[in-house]
Amino acid sequence: MVTEMTEDIVIVGAGIAGLATAVGLHRVGLGCRVLERAQELRTTGAALMLFPNAWRALETLNVAHKLTPFYAPFKTASFTSLSARRTQKVPLLGITVSEKLGLRSVHRKALLEALAEELPPSTIRLGSRLSSIEQSPGESLITLHLEDGTRVKTKVLIGCDGNRSLVAQWMGMSEPINSGRSAIRGLSVYPDGHDIDHEMVQFLGDGVRAGYIPINKKHVYWFVIRTAHPVDEEIWKSPKLIKQDVTDRVAKDWPKEYREVVEHSDLDTLTQAPLFFRSPLSLLFGNLSRGSVTVAGDALHPMTSDIGQGGCTALEDAVVLARNLSLALRKNGKIEFDHKAIEEGLRKYGNERRWRSAALIAYAYLSGWVQSQPWRLVKMFRDKICYGLMFNRFVDLVDYNSGELPSFKLA
Repeated sequence: MVTEMTEDIVIVGAGIAGLATAVGLHRVGLGCRVLERAQELRTTGAALMLFPNAWRALETLNVAHKLTPFYAPFKTASFTSLSARRTQKVPLLGITVSEKLGLRSVHRKALLEALAEELPPSTIRLGSRLSSIEQSPGESLITLHLEDGTRVKTKVLIGCDGNRSLVAQWMGMSEPINSGRSAIRGLSVYPDGHDIDHEMVQFLGDGVRAGYIPINKKHVYWFVIRTAHPVDEEIWKSPKLIKQDVTDRVAKDWPKEYREVVEHSDLDTLTQAPLFFRSPLSLLFGNLSRGSVTVAGDALHPMTSDIGQGGCTALEDAVVLARNLSLALRKNGKIEFDHKAIEEGLRKYGNERRWRSAALIAYAYLSGWVQSQPWRLVKMFRDKICYGLMFNRFVDLVDYNSGELPSFKLA
């Protein structure tokens, strides 16, 4: 027997973008259903950097206060050229806007749980893998077909299902591009505590950028971003092989302190994956919504991780989307799911996110290109100019306020 459901708003994916968007909609009185393909909330993973733009969005969602007391902001960063063995210390001037908005490294699990706790218990439907999307000509409702046979009809569909988004494909958005680089990420655990200074530490080599970032006194987040290697695919599915590859091959000649951090890795947190990005031009000139369907997070703007903005911009999306949709649907103090109003709200959301998303994708890609090239002049620019003079200019791009949510609740 086929199960059928009807919802006002459906969000596909319970990652950062999906949960934050659900919280934003909940704040303005719009109920929604979140469909998550996994059998449990995917709280596995290492950590992510949250810049001031992310903290402003989390404050708007009324979630920031649950995280800031447990994560200290960074005041400095160090960048070491592996070829020149020269280290630069860079004060994080603009990024440390305040103790409340300062740059922090946060457990991904803690962020997801903080968001999920703000939703009514029945919001997230686990084990709901989307297989296809259907909308008949002239029909306003969208029908989602799940792999378990369930059919879900909805008035609004929001895809937060990652850079291989089925929703984005249905909308006709361009396919993400493989950057030719991959990222390894892990979380190192020190049960008795560590004595690592609380600062961002990065190492720059030929075709590689790596670093470690203390989260607290017991956990350190580390990463390697490098040109993809032919053996990568053979080890991606084995955390043990990933760790061994980093210590024995990738970081063999790197400073001892980096390898020591990797040696403390919790194997359950180790991941390796290729880095994708969407063409900025496709965002500037393409449609970011199709009728009553749109996307957010990596489904909208997959980008390389060189400027640490993937999760941050997903939080921005959540605020902007909830605001534009709720304002469009407000009629005489009540919410009315008029199809034209839905389209207008999603169109305004797309227009507000278009230029910013394209700019961040381009900046991330160019930043990664500069950091990974072996050419001497590029390395001189990177080592002497990029970090010494331009790092805090980057703050002007990422220090963004996604705005407030209207103080409106359903009658």
